[in-house]
Amino acid sequence: MAKLLIEGGVPLVGRVPIGGSKNSALAVITAATLASSGTVILDNVAPVSDVRDMCAILTALGADVRWAGPTTLEIFAGGVNHPVAPYHLARKLRGSTYIVGALLARLGEADVAFPGGCQIGSRPIDFHIRGFQALGADVALERGSIRARARRLRGARFYVERASVGTTVNMMIAGSLAEGTTILENAAMEPEIVDLANFLNAMGARVRGAGTNLVRIDGVDRLSGVRHEIIPDRIEAGTYLMAGAITRGSVEVTRVIPEHFRTVLLKLEQAGAVIEETDDAVRLTMPGRPRAVDIETLPHPGFPTDLHPPVVAVLSLADGVSVVQETVFDNRFAYTHELARMGANVKVDRDAAIVRGVEQLTGAPVEAQDLRGGVALVLAGLAAAGETEVNGLEHVDRGYVGLAEKLQALGARVRRVDAA
Repeated sequence: MAKLLIEGGVPLVGRVPIGGSKNSALAVITAATLASSGTVILDNVAPVSDVRDMCAILTALGADVRWAGPTTLEIFAGGVNHPVAPYHLARKLRGSTYIVGALLARLGEADVAFPGGCQIGSRPIDFHIRGFQALGADVALERGSIRARARRLRGARFYVERASVGTTVNMMIAGSLAEGTTILENAAMEPEIVDLANFLNAMGARVRGAGTNLVRIDGVDRLSGVRHEIIPDRIEAGTYLMAGAITRGSVEVTRVIPEHFRTVLLKLEQAGAVIEETDDAVRLTMPGRPRAVDIETLPHPGFPTDLHPPVVAVLSLADGVSVVQETVFDNRFAYTHELARMGANVKVDRDAAIVRGVEQLTGAPVEAQDLRGGVALVLAGLAAAGETEVNGLEHVDRGYVGLAEKLQALGARVRRVDAA
């Protein structure tokens, strides 16, 4: 198991380039299996472990997948003919559910393990299942897997519960090759949804309304390969800005789209940060101790749930009491016990973290239990006095490439230690 050793107390200063969105890449890579002819070339793909696992699943399904460069992926899906995803891979990924929609649309059957990923709350598989059933599929849950069949999917009107991103993605993928028109009401509006729609349309799909809560998909008979660039990772961008905030430094993130994380920037400004932005870069300077702010996680354009743990790390050093309410996942607070080892004063009351800012955190051995909670511990370690040892770094690897190297470039005293 990998760990990160951090000698804290150094203000981070400098510039860090942001990679492609992990969440967008998982959806787009899956949708690439719909192309029965031609090659899909994807640029700006972050080679995080989740993405590599998804590529391995596609290979097992019959696709030819290869890295043509550090962040360029080539996928030829003409040979996809196997409806069963490898159980040991599919169960690791939250995004593995997307494979069900893709295989149903392409082959008319699918057998995919229940999704895994971070244990941050209930995963409403039933939303996806109801969507597949609305499109005419027969779905059964057997031996830890979703098994579905449909001679050909048929378009339908479907209401997306809780504006679920995963369900919206799945319905867009499945509906693209369905017979007739699929209309999604209360659809998710995240930038990753728009990126997926742009990719599908470039392949020949007919998706309209992405980025609004009403999405229309007119099914087509075939899709073909194209070249597409994945959007920047707004969560990675927010993480490095918060690294600057918690260390009272000055950090610029480049190759970003500021509008994708506007609410995050507004909240950081409320906390006392000075924000400067251009079309594709944002600089944050934190001139002093952060101020307490209240935050509620919400679907886009609200404050993203994936930045809930990192912002709590920042607010643990704020002047005053902050309340961070979690409305998306019901078990996202495991990281707070580890923050407490470092001297943070965070109390969990049902769906909210009540954060009483302290003047100083102290380094300690801590354990990452999930992706975003793990990176929150890294941020806390950057600001803490003494050495922090963050174990379980493989969780963080699911969403961040070269974390140690990027932090070192900003002046952090960090060292990654991989298991022998």
